[in-house]
Amino acid sequence: MVYVLSTREPSRGKMSKKKESPPPEEPSILEHFLVPKHRVLSSEEAEQVLRRYGVKPHQLPSILASDPIVKLLGAKPGDIIEIIRDSPTAGKAVYYRHVVPAEE
Repeated sequence: MVYVLSTREPSRGKMSKKKESPPPEEPSILEHFLVPKHRVLSSEEAEQVLRRYGVKPHQLPSILASDPIVKLLGAKPGDIIEIIRDSPTAGKAVYYRHVVPAEE
């Protein structure tokens, strides 16, 4: 809170309370043009991906649970995240990451 000395009544010198405006909201990093689209797969979709590629979750590239994108998505360790990137040669390239606990 900010206290401002009132200038309307100089003889009285009253203090009035003035609320500060809240800081402007920061844009989400998910909306930045350089950040590819991320989404958490449902358990059914994750099973399909694992079956299609014949892998177990720990064989996928990992992403830490402390990663800012993972936190924004609300993903937990064990989840699989799909990342869709624009590619000059393939058009769209799809990648998968296994969420692992953050090392402390």
